[in-house]
Amino acid sequence: MTSYNAQTTDVSADETGTLIAASKVEGTNVYNRQGESLGSIYDVMIDKRSGQVAYAVMSFGGFLGMGESYHPLPWSVLDYDTAQGGYVIDLDKDTLTGAPSYAARENPRWNEDYTRSIDEYYGAPPYRGLGL
Repeated sequence: MTSYNAQTTDVSADETGTLIAASKVEGTNVYNRQGESLGSIYDVMIDKRSGQVAYAVMSFGGFLGMGESYHPLPWSVLDYDTAQGGYVIDLDKDTLTGAPSYAARENPRWNEDYTRSIDEYYGAPPYRGLGL
């Protein structure tokens, strides 16, 4: 039997220097390199086989849920900045306006063409996990 050093804190509500619970990722702010707030993480898309996060879905704009859009971001383009307490991306608001996105009432089809358009827009390596 393997033993480990268990702590009394709830791991799902905690984080380490390199790990964070998905529940804590949701709602985390996203900034550009100039420190401007672009939005916040709405959800993450996790590869079922590898368990790796493939995309973060960022909510952008709107007021009280009205006019809000969702922007899928390749996970690889996000850097976590402990000083800002959020994720940072090389992106300005004008470039974000033309990025792949969808409205709250839409349900995108996460297929190879869709993920390719996201990866190409951000110059990220192609996501290869889709078993299509």
